[in-house]
This record gives sequence, structure tokens and C-alpha cells, in this order.
Amino acid sequence: MPGKPAPIKKSPAKKAVEKASEPALEPEPAPVEAPPAEAPPVEAAPAEAAPAEGAPSEAPAEGQAAAAAPAEDASAAEGSAPAAPAEAAVVEEPLKAPTPPPPAVPTSAPLDVSVDDVNDSSLTIKWKTPETTGDSGLDGYTIEYSKDGTDWVVANAELTPANRYCIKDLTAGDLLRVRVVAVNPGGRSEPGALAEPVPIREIVDRPKIRMPRTLRSHSVKHVGEQINLVIPFLGKPKPAVSWFKDGQPLDTKRVNIRNSEKDSILFIRTAQREDSGVYEMTIKVDSFEDKATITLQIVELPGPPTSVKLVDTWGFNAALEWTVPKDNGNTDITGYTIQKADRKTEEWFSVLEHYHRLTATVSDLIMGNSYSFRVFAENQVGISEKSAVTKKVATIQKTGIVYKPPEYQEHDFSEAPKFTTPLSDRAATVGYTTKLLCSVRGSPKPKIEWLKNQMVIGDDPKFRQISNQGICSLEIRKPCSFDGGVYTCRAKNVQGEAVVSCKLQVKQVILPEGDKEKSK
Repeated sequence: MPGKPAPIKKSPAKKAVEKASEPALEPEPAPVEAPPAEAPPVEAAPAEAAPAEGAPSEAPAEGQAAAAAPAEDASAAEGSAPAAPAEAAVVEEPLKAPTPPPPAVPTSAPLDVSVDDVNDSSLTIKWKTPETTGDSGLDGYTIEYSKDGTDWVVANAELTPANRYCIKDLTAGDLLRVRVVAVNPGGRSEPGALAEPVPIREIVDRPKIRMPRTLRSHSVKHVGEQINLVIPFLGKPKPAVSWFKDGQPLDTKRVNIRNSEKDSILFIRTAQREDSGVYEMTIKVDSFEDKATITLQIVELPGPPTSVKLVDTWGFNAALEWTVPKDNGNTDITGYTIQKADRKTEEWFSVLEHYHRLTATVSDLIMGNSYSFRVFAENQVGISEKSAVTKKVATIQKTGIVYKPPEYQEHDFSEAPKFTTPLSDRAATVGYTTKLLCSVRGSPKPKIEWLKNQMVIGDDPKFRQISNQGICSLEIRKPCSFDGGVYTCRAKNVQGEAVVSCKLQVKQVILPEGDKEKSK
């Protein structure tokens, strides 16, 4: 039986060459096994005697390794002739080393380092996060301090993530300089330090400005007015007071400042427009300070409108147009006053006051007269001293007027007769005069006729017919029993006719027998 093929041994030179060609930080590729062969292993002894040392000897070692490799492959191929042909060994290419990440960059310096609190044994400072912290983030802050210009001492043993830190166990009377350093994987940032050294001592009262309510937002004064602003404050020991206007120091020739233990007074004898601005007051005790601002506005009467012109004239009206004044008196324009004057009298009369638009129409002008117009500007101080006057004159022309009375359509009052009050049934007594009444309306005036039992009464002297203002009456003088029946009143005109009827009953008076004898 043929024995198992022994593994092919590699010379130390070949191993060194392969190890040198491998990339750094990469795992060594798996060894490639040679195909099985019946022939005994062939050793490459000459190459083992000279291990590679240094750069000059690497080239021969590589040549020897390359020469030994074909010999080993050939011997392996001869020994394995009876078997199936061996497949070529797959040689894996070495992996490339990954691109190393860019080095971490330190953060920018902490911002606005300031004193938050101080007493005779500790100092508390605060600051803001740096503008740039880098991709790797922020690990924390280191607080360092120096006493009287000595070496810097680290106050916190471990990094603090907060934006506030209290340095304890200090000695009263020390003059302390403090700085804050931001730390991230890229290292330390530039330090952010306090502007001035801080004396370690107890502050009895922190500085505090007590701004009066009337001055908290805005103060408006007139040109020529005296300004005397008293601003009280607190602080012990006595705070240092400073004033600025629009970020610049005050002009002491125009503005006087008087400071006392409890307040500061800003005094201007005669206010002018240029005194307007934002005044900032700052009080400071050591590293503590307080600020307050006052907006002072000095106003005066505005100037007149830039121009005014007569746009059009029609009928009894004139249209005006003007532009805003160049000088508004350092405050908003609140309105305009428009006046007119007849050229005959030259007397001015106000036609519009507190008017807000830049165009206006003046009406109710007198025919045949000519008018001039002027416009004043207004603000919260008052009306401008000067005005803008129109160059052209508005003349109201005389025109012939022919009065034509209105035409009214005559109303047709024609109406057919209609009884507004009908006749009522009546009962009368023989020998006693009775009267029948009704009322009728119609246009033209209707003609009235009375009927008894459908027969026209006519001019019978027993009956008296009266028609006055629509009231119709029929008087029956001393009726007898034969005068009873149905009476009808008929009214007629060109529009039609109407009738109304009633029943009249005439009763006989029956006397007792005794009364009859007495009557005889």
C-alpha cells in the first residue's frame, strides 16, 4: 500500500517572504494543502540554511523560494501520476488594509465664562458650550485656576459635563484667575477664561438696578424740555456706575451724570433731537454686574407736507393731493389738517381735521368764488407751524340752471260705491217719528236712492231723505202700521252700485180698558 503523503515543508526564507508580503493587521490566510501524492516528499534543504535578514537579503530569498516552488510542484506531479491530475491550488490575494479614520479635532473654546457666585471660601463660575464640538462629541470640561499669578491648578479631578462648577476650599483675600478647557477625543481646546481676576471675599449685596416703572420701556420728551432721570440701585460695597449711549461713552458736555450710594441721576438741561437714543446703565461690584437700558426719544413739531396740489375741480368740489413732510419731528405723523380760503376775504377755515389720507375732496364750495387750500401736518406734539399751499386756485364756475318741476302721475281715486255701515232692522211705534241710518263711500260721489218694498220712495213728503259726507238717513214722520216693510238704500255711480236693506216693524200701542175710557 502506498503511504500517506507527507506535508510539504517550506523553507524559513519562503516563510519570511510570505510574512513580509502580508498586510498589517490582517489575519494570516489559511494554508493551501497540496493534492495527495504517492511519491515521498521532496525537501528543499539549501534554502533553509539562509534565513532572510534585512532588506539586501530579501531578493535572493525570494528567488530561492520561487525556484523551490516549481521543483516541489514537479515532484508532486510525478509522484501522483497514477492518480487523477491534481487541481491547481487557489491562492487568495491579501486583503487591503482599511482606510484609517481622520484624526479627532479638539473643540473650540468655551464661551462667556463668567462668575455666578462668590463668597469668602468658594467661587462658582458658569460658561456656555463651545460653538464647534467636532464629530466625536464632547467628553467634559476641566476647570483650572491660578492664585496670584502662580501655576495653574486643576480644580476637578474628573471631567464635568455641566456648564457650571464651584471651586471650594479657597482662602479669603486670594486673587483668582480661572479658565475652562473643553476636552474630547481630539484633546484639549483653547481655554476660555474670566476677563478679570476675582477677589475671594463675601459680597454683602449683589448689584441690582431698580428701574422705575415709567422708564422701563420708553421715555418721550419734548425738545427744550429739562430731563432729570433718577435710577435707584442696590449693592454693597458701593458699585461702580458707568453710562453708555448707543454703545458709546456719554458726551459729558451735554449729559451730566451724578452718582450717589443709592442712585444715579442722568441730567440734561435742554433736550435736543440728537439726545435721542438708547442709554445703558451698568453697575458693578467686583465681577458681579447688572445692566438696564432706557430708550429716550426727544420729539418736536413736524414740518409741513412736502407739496400739495390741486388735482381737479368739478361742480362744487375740489380734489387735493399732498406728500408726507420731510421732517416728522422724530415721531410718527398722526394726521393732517386741511383749510380753505376764499380769495375775496382771504380768511382760512378748517374743512378737515385729523385726516389720515394723502388725498381729500373739499365739497360745498360757493358758485362763482375762487379758493386756495393749505395742509398742515400733525404728530403727538401738535400741528406743524408752517403749511403747504396750493399754487393753483380752484374757481367754481357759474352755470345757468333751469328749474324743471318734477312730474307726478295723477292717482286715480275712482271707486265703486261701498257701504261702510249697513242698515239695521228697526222697530218703531205708531205715531213716533223714526230714522234709518247707513254710510257709504265711492268716487265719484254716488247717487242715493231709497226704496220701500222694492219701490222707489221718490219725493213722498212722509219721508225725508238726507245724504251728507257719505252719511245717508231716511226719516219716517209719524209712521202708521202701513209704513212697516223692507227698506233699501241704493248707491250708484259710474263705477257701479251697492245696496243695503233692513226691515222696519211698526207696532200699535194697546191701551188698557180704563185708559181708553180716560182718553175718551
